[in-house]
Amino acid sequence: MRILIASRLFLPEPAVAATRLGALARELAARGHQVEVLTSRPPRGTVVEEEPGVLVRRWPVLRNRQGAVRGYLPYLSFDIPLLGRLLAARADIVVVEPPPTTGTVVRWLCRLGRVPYVYYAADILSDAAEHAGTHRAVVAVVRRLERAAARKAARVLSVSTDFTERLEALGVPTDRIALVGNGADTRVYTADDPTVEPAVADAAPYALYAGTASEVHGAAVFVDALEHVDGLRLVYLGSGTDYAALRAAGERQAPGRVDVLPTVAPAEAARWLRGATVALASARPASGDAAAYRFFPAKLHAAAACGTPILYAGEGSGATFAEDAPLGTAVPYDPRAVGAALQRALDHPATHEQRAAFAAWARERVSLAAVASRAADAIELAAATPYRSARPEREARP
Repeated sequence: MRILIASRLFLPEPAVAATRLGALARELAARGHQVEVLTSRPPRGTVVEEEPGVLVRRWPVLRNRQGAVRGYLPYLSFDIPLLGRLLAARADIVVVEPPPTTGTVVRWLCRLGRVPYVYYAADILSDAAEHAGTHRAVVAVVRRLERAAARKAARVLSVSTDFTERLEALGVPTDRIALVGNGADTRVYTADDPTVEPAVADAAPYALYAGTASEVHGAAVFVDALEHVDGLRLVYLGSGTDYAALRAAGERQAPGRVDVLPTVAPAEAARWLRGATVALASARPASGDAAAYRFFPAKLHAAAACGTPILYAGEGSGATFAEDAPLGTAVPYDPRAVGAALQRALDHPATHEQRAAFAAWARERVSLAAVASRAADAIELAAATPYRSARPEREARP
């Protein structure tokens, strides 16, 4: 079977979406399918090692100052050329990742060619935009595009039960949603080799926030918490719209105790995680309709796979995972509560044996290979579904 993956991000970019799709492409190729990926050209200087059995076609795109393909103009710089690239491609089924603009392009072209497609709902951007305070009119447009992209798909892949509920609320039939979960690449994120890059010069104990930090994450709560903690540094490692504000907050509120560093390759991120006293994640509370927004911070899976204790500030499935994890803690989104949890992590660090046991626990539950296998099963099922059945029931014709 010829399977086409359309995504603005793919390996070797150090992004969760790229890692997730790389695992999916490997799994599909291992099953004997012809896999082609239409993606963006990585930042200059990136070393590209293609996946065996996977044909990757890259296109130049606009990137923000952090080098990420994030924002409306960068999205369109990928989506507009994608129209022509899809017209020139041949596939039995297409897999598409958010944003909804990319989903819309795939929906149009697949309808034209009567080819089924699978929508990988690893994020619900209309909810995220509302949660971040985006203008109501923009949220309405994004939600309309997202709803149509998800409802017209032959299959929708959901990464959590929270997402499944939101997809159902958007009008996606329950029997068309496949809960595949989320995970970490346990080939890279392991508890082995406990060395860490020496960017923290004095080797002081540190808490690590590794990944995207934007309005919905509210990662500044960890800077605010430092006044309630003695002897611990805070390291942010990644990108996102809040990173400049985090740097400024660190200089203002805790000078000399906060490092804000750029995105690194997964293997280097794993070294940072192995050296951390505790790994951090958060979700900023919201009011009104935006309070329904939930996302799962995949950074928790990566930390767990490394055996690093995790601390989550906020509610939702991230809190549930942290509460269930052997070395996990979930607290309210409050600087005092976060500070108290950080102090406990510093005063009572996990032993090597505890970390090894935690990593083994995580390997059984958050392996990205298992996620890719479930996703591949759903894609194969969708490919066997007649095209017409992918339409909503109310549009069926006798």
